[in-house]
Amino acid sequence: MGTRLQDKVAIITGAASGIGRGVADLFVSEGAKVIVADMNEEGGKAAVAELGANARFFKCDVTSEDSVKAMVDFAVSEFGKLDILHNNAGAFGARGAVEEIQVKDFDFTFALLVRSVFLGCKYAAAQMRKQGHGGSIINTASISATTPGYGPHIYQAAKAAVLQMSKTFALELAEQKIRVNCVSPGGVYTPLVGNAIGLDAETVKQVGEGMGATLPMNRPGYPLDIARGVLFFAAEDSEFLIGQNMIIDGGESLGKKFKDQGIH
Repeated sequence: MGTRLQDKVAIITGAASGIGRGVADLFVSEGAKVIVADMNEEGGKAAVAELGANARFFKCDVTSEDSVKAMVDFAVSEFGKLDILHNNAGAFGARGAVEEIQVKDFDFTFALLVRSVFLGCKYAAAQMRKQGHGGSIINTASISATTPGYGPHIYQAAKAAVLQMSKTFALELAEQKIRVNCVSPGGVYTPLVGNAIGLDAETVKQVGEGMGATLPMNRPGYPLDIARGVLFFAAEDSEFLIGQNMIIDGGESLGKKFKDQGIH
């Protein structure tokens, strides 16, 4: 057990599984009180049961202004304040070639990935300003925000918007000591992804190994890898950093492995 977030109160969206769950686990282990926010009520409640007395579940639709506001109010009512927000909820959203993408799917993807970040920042910043002692907001972008080809078209555009919006919000909120930063994961392996589409345990393991084999570090990324970056931005270690984007991808966005480039 650590103390880097001792007595801090954090909201993590999309925390019932995957990266968000990894962040929730690490935050609680570092002394934080955590709101596990997710649409997955079963998974969220199961996470809270495992995390213990310092965790609460809130069913939140991050695309809804009323729901996000209620999430922030819930954190304050349960734990008395809000110090940290991790805007993490998301999915790939609209897929397909440009002529195949439907407007409704475009709109949903931007609502899930961009509007949600705007709403989270809006209501978390208002609460943090009211408290008067600052705070930390960490948004999940992606390597696709800066390197094309790592996701569907609209997902990539949305993540680029998250990155730029984080920088502009960081400029506004810096005087209130509210720090806004981003983490940009590459491909992150979680068994939950494979399980969700019906893959058996052995196949899920092979998928993870295959992903790792393509990366310079010869292993896939895991939720804990991303969570450690989020923790850095949440803790006081990063108190003089704003508008930064931490790429956590095991070198994925650098290109092919050195030995695969045919130059030695």
